[in-house]
Amino acid sequence: MQIIAEGLEHRAINEIIRSGEGPFTIEGCLGQRFIAAGMSDCDITINGVSGNALGAYLNGATITVRGNAQDAVGDTMNEGRIIVHGSIGDAAGYAMRGGSILVEGDAGYRAGIHMKAYEDKAPLLVIGGCAGSFLGEYQAGGTIIVLDLAERASDRPRRIVGNFPCTGMHGGRMFLRADCRGIVFPDQVTARVIDDFEREELRVLLAEFCEVFAYDVDEVLSVPFTVVAPDSANLYRQMYVTN
Repeated sequence: MQIIAEGLEHRAINEIIRSGEGPFTIEGCLGQRFIAAGMSDCDITINGVSGNALGAYLNGATITVRGNAQDAVGDTMNEGRIIVHGSIGDAAGYAMRGGSILVEGDAGYRAGIHMKAYEDKAPLLVIGGCAGSFLGEYQAGGTIIVLDLAERASDRPRRIVGNFPCTGMHGGRMFLRADCRGIVFPDQVTARVIDDFEREELRVLLAEFCEVFAYDVDEVLSVPFTVVAPDSANLYRQMYVTN
């Protein structure tokens, strides 16, 4: 079912999706917020730029954006998939507790903050380009992967993550496709080169990303990766995690 977004605000778009029969294609999206918020069991393709809180509280739907997405993609999502063939704004995956967000391009500030895992739910955020500052701030669970694969507009070097990554991190893991020399991590986390077992874990975690965006997984894994995780003795882990 095709939905022409011009002249429609998010309530009208979401009502069409709830009452219609999918899959759905939204044409000409231009910043409409809250698309597919809280939805499950539907397949939505968005052509254009989605607004803030795309897929907030998502509970099982699949959303594909053929363009960029603004802030708070997948805010508190519980299950489902969001695939973005472009870049995303700030605070993607805020407090997400399940499902996956796959981004071909870059992410803004505070991606993956307050991510958490619950029982069999293990959220996954994969960023194909680079990420801004405060990546994984107060991360409590799940996995964040940053690959720095996207083409750059210039030859100027840039870091795979901005300033203050993993601030307050007390759970989960972060994988960065770089040796991370020169990146300052907080004292309460450890950062080291991945081992062979973790490389095979990454092969599984990256399978869908590489299929969707046409990357060779062996090529992606052919360079050093750094894994960042909470130090078992760190203050934040003691405060928030019990065994």
